[in-house]
Amino acid sequence: MSVLKKTLLATAAALLTTTAAHAERGSDGHLNIIYWQASSILNPFLSGGTKDVEASSMVIEPLGRYDEKGNLIPWLAVDIPTVANGGVSEDLKSITWKIQPGIKWSDGSDFTAEDVVFTADYCMHPEGGCQQLTKFADVEKVEALDALTVKVTFSKPKPHPYGPFTGGESPIIQKAQFQDCMGAKAPECTEQNFGPNGTGPFRVTEFRANDVISMEANPNYRDASKPHFATLTFKGGGDAAAAARSVLQTGEFDYAWNLQVDPTVLADMASAGKGQVVSAFGTSVERLMVNLTNPDSALGDQRSTVEGGPHPFLTDAAVRRALSLAIDRQTLSDVGYGEAGQPTCNVLPAPAIFASTANDECLVQNIDLANQILDEAGWAKGGDGIRAKDGVRLSILYQTSTNAVRQDTQALVKQWWGQIGVETELKNIDAAVFFGGDQSSPDTFQKFYADIEMYTNNFNGTDPEKYMSNWTCGEIPSPATNWLGSNMPRYCNEAYDALAAKLAQTSAIDERAAIAKQMNDMLMQEGAMIPLIHRGGVSAHSNTLGGVLMNEWDSELWNVADWHRTN
Repeated sequence: MSVLKKTLLATAAALLTTTAAHAERGSDGHLNIIYWQASSILNPFLSGGTKDVEASSMVIEPLGRYDEKGNLIPWLAVDIPTVANGGVSEDLKSITWKIQPGIKWSDGSDFTAEDVVFTADYCMHPEGGCQQLTKFADVEKVEALDALTVKVTFSKPKPHPYGPFTGGESPIIQKAQFQDCMGAKAPECTEQNFGPNGTGPFRVTEFRANDVISMEANPNYRDASKPHFATLTFKGGGDAAAAARSVLQTGEFDYAWNLQVDPTVLADMASAGKGQVVSAFGTSVERLMVNLTNPDSALGDQRSTVEGGPHPFLTDAAVRRALSLAIDRQTLSDVGYGEAGQPTCNVLPAPAIFASTANDECLVQNIDLANQILDEAGWAKGGDGIRAKDGVRLSILYQTSTNAVRQDTQALVKQWWGQIGVETELKNIDAAVFFGGDQSSPDTFQKFYADIEMYTNNFNGTDPEKYMSNWTCGEIPSPATNWLGSNMPRYCNEAYDALAAKLAQTSAIDERAAIAKQMNDMLMQEGAMIPLIHRGGVSAHSNTLGGVLMNEWDSELWNVADWHRTN
């Protein structure tokens, strides 16, 4: 018998064994997942935090989602609507989704088109402040044609009509459960937001905000043999290093997310032989967000709002350019990310067709030029070495979440900014609070009560239309929107908004790429943010956990129903 034939027979036998072992739902016992940024809510419409979106993705699901290669695939839908299959109208003004028959909510009731319509109404409610509102841009109406057919009509042609109901950020919520939670009432529905009914492989049995979530296999999940795990713990808190250690060294957990850990430390942990590090590049960028409004606490409710007025010095383009030039991105990448990081000057680094080269000045640190720019702009150094002009000192409060790599980054940036006469105060905030949805907290990244803040963000799928619209004027968080919105810099430019509208109406991929690059360049050159590192996602899983397909285009937990115990 040939070696090839023996190999094929062995592989087939292994597959048959695995199939037999997983013929029964829940046969693999318990799954332990740790996200060191604890989940604070299980409703992604009320939180933009990745840890909340991903925790909820095991419970509530979209019609279509992105696989590990960035392909949009049907999930609750029968197929992906296109012009070719008749699902997208010839005039590009509507998209019609066919829902798989027989899908049940975790409470046993039928999943129907009415739930999809309700979800759109919920997010588009004028008093709701929906975090994912950009997904519904230009939606005129959503209607149920029958129990299993939903039609989305747009107010204008949409060459890329896949905003609503695709990806982990735009799932479907149950009408019966959330119908009394519309508009301003949405944040008040604690029971619903902490324990949504879903169509996903798991359902919530206990939710402790900013701590731990307990789940069990959804008895009404559409695949009778899945999920393979009967119960699941989603633990939050701690830090990235402790999370990595819990998988790679102690074996306490099966999966650890977002391991923003010194790469040499991570490699040493992996040498214990209990787990493996997995990574993939998508669109994640670690960046500095520049507050273009005034965060002075003396402004009360108007601090960090457009109404409170412009920032006293970060609205000066010379200051923003100097801050960027003073940073050595290659050192930040080497120290904090290793092979999972690349210096970048763009907030839109991928896919390659959308990546601009117009901002590459920042790839090389230039302290001398940064000082020259500030000198020429009239920012003079005082006796203490800190620059000032017209009584305003270049003194920055720089905040981020608590994480060893981020604190190392802060320390290095503070040192470099000191070399150009900028005073820097560092602040780090527990990730569950920083990325949380507590509207009463002064420390959320959306309230942005600081001058500079640092974090990573990305977008589902490979088309950047919805992502780039995050910096339109209507996306600015404020008390009026319950501090929800994605435009943290409070950047508002009519020309940028016009480009966002143009992108939404353009179909040719080369033209879409040109517009997206132009939008990226406008944000970079006007200093709304300062990109640092194009990050690859880095996670780890136990050697006994199979089925993991690392995904940077959607939730990392996108296929948790397929995860299984290998031995």
